[in-house]
Amino acid sequence: MARKRASKDGSGDNVDRRRGVYMISVAAELAGMHPQTLRIYETRGLITPKRSSGNTRLYSQEDVDRLKRIQELTSEMGMNLAGVERVFELEQEMERLTERVRRLQREAERMERQMLEEIERVRRSFRFELVPYQPPEKALVPRGQRGVQIPIKRPGNATKN
Repeated sequence: MARKRASKDGSGDNVDRRRGVYMISVAAELAGMHPQTLRIYETRGLITPKRSSGNTRLYSQEDVDRLKRIQELTSEMGMNLAGVERVFELEQEMERLTERVRRLQREAERMERQMLEEIERVRRSFRFELVPYQPPEKALVPRGQRGVQIPIKRPGNATKN
């Protein structure tokens, strides 16, 4: 899914931030870097510009933003490129895990709804099958007759052999 934002000219047209539109010199200027630095970052795998049909590097707005982020991590936070690579790997892993948690939450919500529906279905099916408790003297005994008595052995009343 491509990220889009309103264009700067105020026309309201959406611009695809992943589309390669800047040549290396323009992207380097926007990011405040030398073009050779962009080539080094590409070699290290930190950035992957698109290519034109003539094999010219074309950088997107997302690429420029990523270059600025690399600059921030190296200049302001003192990281080396290996550290930047690791930060990007961890951020990607965090995004993947966040999406997995979202999927699991949706699945748990779906299962909870199913469970509640099943509980309600079972409750409705037993509504007419359940017999309310009656004390033994009132339970299923025809009028005028004594009920059947069933001896109950309790631990304190056990007979000795």
